[in-house]
Amino acid sequence: MAFEPPRRLIRALGETAPEGDDWLAKLPEAAERAVAVRELAVERVQVPGGRSSLVVLVRTAEGAPAVLKLAPRRARPESERAALAHWGGLGAVQVRDEGAVEKAEDGVLLLERLHPDVSVRSLPEAKALLEAAGTLRRLWVEPPPSHCFETVAERTGRQAEAMRAGAAADAEVAPLVDAALAAREELLADPPEKRLLHGTFRQSKVLAGDRMPWLAVGPDPVVGESAFDLARLVRDRVEDLIAQPSGASTTRRRIKRLAESLEVDQERLRGWTLFRAVESGVRARQVGREQDAELLLEFADWL
Repeated sequence: MAFEPPRRLIRALGETAPEGDDWLAKLPEAAERAVAVRELAVERVQVPGGRSSLVVLVRTAEGAPAVLKLAPRRARPESERAALAHWGGLGAVQVRDEGAVEKAEDGVLLLERLHPDVSVRSLPEAKALLEAAGTLRRLWVEPPPSHCFETVAERTGRQAEAMRAGAAADAEVAPLVDAALAAREELLADPPEKRLLHGTFRQSKVLAGDRMPWLAVGPDPVVGESAFDLARLVRDRVEDLIAQPSGASTTRRRIKRLAESLEVDQERLRGWTLFRAVESGVRARQVGREQDAELLLEFADWL
């Protein structure tokens, strides 16, 4: 079959791909090779799919349902594989091809099939937050002794440089960027723990499963404190929060509730929520997603 990348993937990679990158052009051939090596039967490409990888629903030679995932090297698929292997299926999707010819260095993973069209986001908001938080808690474990993962300090250091550049080019965002960078410096001065984190956790990253009701997918793992991971969940459904007259107070209550339920320091969660919202808002503005940027920066202004 023709492995046509979904428009969502094309658009997202177009915003971030370095000049001369030809991963998308080579993707159909890479997908065909990965299917042939594993003797898979293809059902369909998942649409709309993700923003950093091609997801294909397949069956193994034994007829078992699975998911074939192909991602460019800059999406760190080797790090995703290592994190999923370390979690061993507890709270997250399982890797199915540990002995495969093509490893994550080639950007290919064969994964357990979940229910790709049923995420926690389909639940009512309060229930969705509860289930998502419970799933996230299971992932917060000690990292392997010799691990390959970025630290929160390293990742946010790269992001901070881009934020400074954005503020220099756009005086409107400069006060929020200054506040976010100051929060980061304070938070990194005394990090309380080192846990393996999902890295990009939100409601849409939690899918219905068979062996467990809900399982996380698509990590971009990082090592650091739990509050950093939880911060992205705070702003889930940000468009709904912005639309509410009580959006600011709802956000503060959400921070308090999540911090208490997962035993995370409330002020540290607020600080990382601020940093991550401003970082995402500045990045959205830099690539022309102005509506997303406005939502994220207004949300950050509440914090």
